[in-house]
Amino acid sequence: MHFTVLDYSIVIVYLISVLLFGLYTSGKQTSTKDYFLGSKSIPWWAACFSVVATETSTLTFISIPGLAYISNMNFLQLAFGFVIGRIIVAFIFLPKYYSGNMETAYQFLGSRFGKPMRKYASVTFIVLRIFADGVRLFTTAIPIKFITGLGYFECILIVGIVTVIYSYIGGIKAVIWTDVIQMFIYFIGAAASMYVIYTLLPGGWSDVVNYATPGDKFQSFNFTMPSSLTELFTGGYSLTGGLIGGAFLAMASHGTDQLIVQRLLTCKDKKSSQKAVIFSGVIVFIQFAVFLLIGLMLFALYKGAEYKTLMLDANNLTKPDEIFPMFIVSYLPAGLSGLVVAGLLSASMSTLSSTFNSLASTTILDLFQGNRFLKNEMDEMKYSRLATLFWAIVIMGTGLLFQSETNPAVDFALRIQSLIYGGLLGVFLLGMVFRKARLVDAVISYSFAILILTALFILPKFGIIPSLNLTWFTFFGVIITFVTANVTMLFRSKTTDNMPQTPE
Repeated sequence: MHFTVLDYSIVIVYLISVLLFGLYTSGKQTSTKDYFLGSKSIPWWAACFSVVATETSTLTFISIPGLAYISNMNFLQLAFGFVIGRIIVAFIFLPKYYSGNMETAYQFLGSRFGKPMRKYASVTFIVLRIFADGVRLFTTAIPIKFITGLGYFECILIVGIVTVIYSYIGGIKAVIWTDVIQMFIYFIGAAASMYVIYTLLPGGWSDVVNYATPGDKFQSFNFTMPSSLTELFTGGYSLTGGLIGGAFLAMASHGTDQLIVQRLLTCKDKKSSQKAVIFSGVIVFIQFAVFLLIGLMLFALYKGAEYKTLMLDANNLTKPDEIFPMFIVSYLPAGLSGLVVAGLLSASMSTLSSTFNSLASTTILDLFQGNRFLKNEMDEMKYSRLATLFWAIVIMGTGLLFQSETNPAVDFALRIQSLIYGGLLGVFLLGMVFRKARLVDAVISYSFAILILTALFILPKFGIIPSLNLTWFTFFGVIITFVTANVTMLFRSKTTDNMPQTPE
């Protein structure tokens, strides 16, 4: 079944409506505090929904069902670890941010180690977001390409332009309030898809059970003990890896990544921010369960066909991420297809708008604030908007680099994030735990962690070493940072040890 005029109309109305709503809710932006922090007037529940929408890109919508289709529900272990990590962020990281009245996550590193560390972390955050969200944007283009027949370039351009308009004009307020609406839209789209799949199964839920049970596809928690350390770190998703790895990944993403921290800092006080981050974990856990179940229902719909068989039977199907979009095109009735695609766009645009704004905030507040060309609030606002536009163009360009990636994109994107997350979380914890740590220790250990993790990411592609499970990347990064920093502190000369820190 092809997209009808009704479906196109729904998508067009959605795009126009979200643009107008974003502009309407933006209010008057007179300072960078308005533009990047919403004057700290955002209700905790809105910040919570925005956090969920921000981390729920199209990867969640189409890649996680594809992941469940080719494997099982073990990915849910990671979501459980996410909840644990958020609780730690709420009671360890957020009090420090609010006690220091900070505007970005990396301001903490500046106050603890000095401006060079703040700028260094900001630059690596920018690099991380460019590539990680390039993957997400490309994933958004997959279903649009399936449905419209347009090329990836045109698909990426459509999504990017609409998103950047309200992000450019309205700042964080427009981003957050559109996130709230977009979260409900993609939830409705997911629920509608589940209903249609259910009606297409002759035996209903019993068909899902019959096809999924033989392959243990309902398995959510893997209690099997690994036979060796190599299997523990390189095998499939395990309970240990999910809980520990998920917790560390959430600590990094929600405690040190400006993309999420910025939303938490828009709340009026620490207590509101804590509620926002903890409840977001509960919602994300439920959300992951829903999208994994969609994957199992699709497995039953396609009668338990192996992915390679399904790939041959379907037109232009080249990766697991395309299984759900193929269903949208093939089975959803007129009108409902448009609603689900609007949900896909909502999941993507909520993340993109947050990325554009957080990259701009890091660029202006962490890297250039205090420079002579930022003479007053008017200058800061002008360059903040220009930074938003600039990074939007960069992200759209980067999205085209991932067309040849055939693994599930959610796995690939999380690996990219974890290359920097491990060292970033490590250096934050270094500043909190080790009072003797200095700037030189932070810079060296952070750099070393990034180099080692990058090697662990690249070398498996050449068959030199086994591929490390993504759940362990952040954890390893923290360990590498701690070990390296303690070595540098041990061998640091007395002169360097007695040098004063350079606080902001």
